[in-house]
Amino acid sequence: MPDFFDEENPREWAYPIEYGLETRVECDVLVIGGGIAGCHAAIAAARRGTRVAILDKGPIIRSGSGGAGVDHWHAACLNPCSKVTPDDLAEYVQKTPYRQTTEYGNAITCAILARESYDTLLDLERMGVRVRDIDDEFVGSEFRDEKTKLLFAYDYEAKHCIRIQGWNVKPALHRELKRLGVAVYDRVMGTNLLTEGGAPGQRVVGATAVNVRTGRFYVFRARCVILATARPFRLWVFSTELQGQASSFFDPNCTGDGCAMAWNAGAELTLLEQSVPFAGAFRYVPYGTGNAHNSWYACTIVDRNGKEVPWVDRDGRVLQTVAERYRPAPGQRFFLSCPDVPYEYQGPRLIPDLAQRIREGEYQLPLYADLPSMPQDERRVIFGLMLAHEGNTRIPVYATYAAAGFNPSRDMLQASLLPPDGYTWGPWWNSVPVPQWREVGRLVNGGGLVFDWNLRTTLPGLYAAGEQLACGANHAASATTGRYAGRNAADAARKTAQPKASEQQIEAEKNRVYAPVRRSKGLGWKEVQAGLCRIMQDYCGEYRSAPALELGLQWLDSIEEGEYASIWARNPHELMRTLEVGVRLAVGRAIMHASLAREASSEALGFKRLDFPSIDPPEWHKLVTIKTDGEKVVVGSLDCDYPLKPPFASTCEENYRQHCALSL
Repeated sequence: MPDFFDEENPREWAYPIEYGLETRVECDVLVIGGGIAGCHAAIAAARRGTRVAILDKGPIIRSGSGGAGVDHWHAACLNPCSKVTPDDLAEYVQKTPYRQTTEYGNAITCAILARESYDTLLDLERMGVRVRDIDDEFVGSEFRDEKTKLLFAYDYEAKHCIRIQGWNVKPALHRELKRLGVAVYDRVMGTNLLTEGGAPGQRVVGATAVNVRTGRFYVFRARCVILATARPFRLWVFSTELQGQASSFFDPNCTGDGCAMAWNAGAELTLLEQSVPFAGAFRYVPYGTGNAHNSWYACTIVDRNGKEVPWVDRDGRVLQTVAERYRPAPGQRFFLSCPDVPYEYQGPRLIPDLAQRIREGEYQLPLYADLPSMPQDERRVIFGLMLAHEGNTRIPVYATYAAAGFNPSRDMLQASLLPPDGYTWGPWWNSVPVPQWREVGRLVNGGGLVFDWNLRTTLPGLYAAGEQLACGANHAASATTGRYAGRNAADAARKTAQPKASEQQIEAEKNRVYAPVRRSKGLGWKEVQAGLCRIMQDYCGEYRSAPALELGLQWLDSIEEGEYASIWARNPHELMRTLEVGVRLAVGRAIMHASLAREASSEALGFKRLDFPSIDPPEWHKLVTIKTDGEKVVVGSLDCDYPLKPPFASTCEENYRQHCALSL
């Protein structure tokens, strides 16, 4: 088939074209999404003795937002050095507004993470990921435990976060998938969930998919399905000419496929109204500027004259040494490194009035990350371990900067500042946000599927893991929830008869999938995507109202019936991109319905309704849920503490014992 990227000298497509050809697969557990959560889910299900298949749009050996590596492992509460217990984290998550908006998720994901994070890490160690300082590079360092050779990050007293050398985490998982005999389908995109009778709201019995290189159609029949495709990204801005695919901190393949499939199948979703401004093309490379946050924690910051910016603890006490930056305040049991945590858990930070002091002339711009002045082991562990193994920095920062001659023992790196006043100090991920350029949720969490203590969704036969969950969180949480969902899905699959799929539903989906390649001309996917993003910017931006949202829904309907109905794909790769536009249409519609359903503004969710300006009124301290029955959108609600309300037990420990520990 011709490739028209060069219309004067067209080349043949590099792979066989197999439009219309069909492969049918039967399995016990089907995992859609081969990132961190999906791989752990498939491995756990296979270890239960079930037949498992896993598919991903990319090559699973490196796909997903964690595909290029990981440098630190959160909530390893049960490691032998930790002074933090699972109950400590359960208490923390209960003190956070909108329980689902914290780094550790809601009570369910928090319980699973806190109790299984370290075991999951040990599992990875057995697969070949380097978890300890086995070469004794950091002997004698304050962050090293000499007996276990574990290296700790952030809180050197409580020791609940472990630094690891995880550049090879995905190859290790891929090897284990192959060893266990999991059927791996690389470059195969899930397109639709199959349900009993083909009707929304019924039991999920499998899925359809398409190969993004050959165009071959796949039909998977499964006793249980696990969605693990992460949350949707790039709905508000997507200009490949301006910034390439890298308009998000996450894998560019994370377009919301699972969210759209779940929405179309009638599953219940929540927190989709939550969004935050995003810098897009105007930001620096993540972790690529000097700062004192995340992987750079707790780097010394100086002004242009070399004057050091003080660090303070949660009580404002100025810290005199670098070592104090890694320890709790007097009377504090432990601290968490993530932002916006309650007072009890706030860790050391740069002086909060830095912006004011810059305005008054006490500090002179620009600021710099002063790695050379840091103790040698701290400098080495920041740049040589954390930046060298974090997936987003191993190549663009660590390798690129080193190749350009950057030497952390000699060179400082300029730090960036944030709006609104140009003098606000903050972490890199907020750099120069544009109000109408947004992303769903915050850095490590966002909207997604409603789930129970089994990580089962509101549809029978359908489970979810990682960022597919409403407020799925960081790398460790994705791994542990994936591992746990895989166990539960496998146990359920053994008790379930092999289901039958609706041939009518399969045929309808095949016709939908192939419609773009059956046309000989039409609009390209980029044009339609650009129009969709403009609709989201104009009608579902920073400030929202019922009239604007309703008009936005009309525009989405118009695009679907008009421009999208004439979209044209010239090869299987473009077919994937056109199908992603359809995904974003579905997710955009769900976001607008969720925004209409929350009739109050919310500081916790970054949600602003012009027609309902009251901020966080008590009656709206709840989770708004939405689903479709195929004909209309059904709005509901859940208590923010729903995991600890009937029909569940009132404590994390009891729920874990009843629902989680039994599957170990």
